[in-house]
Amino acid sequence: MSYIDISSKEFVDILASSAAVPGGGGASALAGAIGMALGNMVGSLTVGKKKYADVEDDIIALKAKSDELQAEFLRLVDEDAIAFEPLSKAYGIPKDDPDRGKIMEDALRIATAAPMDIMHACAKAIDVVEEFAAKGSALAISDAGVGAALLRAAIIGASFNVFINTKAMADREYAEKANAEANALLDKYVEKSGEIVAKVYEKVCG
Repeated sequence: MSYIDISSKEFVDILASSAAVPGGGGASALAGAIGMALGNMVGSLTVGKKKYADVEDDIIALKAKSDELQAEFLRLVDEDAIAFEPLSKAYGIPKDDPDRGKIMEDALRIATAAPMDIMHACAKAIDVVEEFAAKGSALAISDAGVGAALLRAAIIGASFNVFINTKAMADREYAEKANAEANALLDKYVEKSGEIVAKVYEKVCG
């Protein structure tokens, strides 16, 4: 089942149910897609305006990046659900099964990869939204702020799905490497997205 092809209501209804997927990872990816789309909207409202002719080439290039990232986020909504399936099955293996440990470890790595990819996509998207906020139409600055806020939530949300899986890993070296990668992304991009939101707030409300 593809979760990106169903209605918003269906997605939310499934999210609220006891179904294992979609969960926080898929929700984070969808939030990322919406956040990136709002940045793209700023670009769409800027292209063709005489006032912004000097940055039009930059905006067009940013819109192309946005299109790619929107598609990536939507792919990751489903990828996160697919990646969780082996782990969901692994939890059902009897604890006295001699193969349970290896199966569980492999499943945890698979389940960690998708939210890590969501985090990386969020980082790229935040960089793009930062430029949209700086160069795009002032009439759409609030949309850039909403996009940054959603991407901030998305990267934090995806990190939770990384950390809950690495916490259960027996291979602590692998787990700590993944944790370090996630924390580096958080350190840089939670701050950067927060700065974008603050600048937009100042322009809108100041």
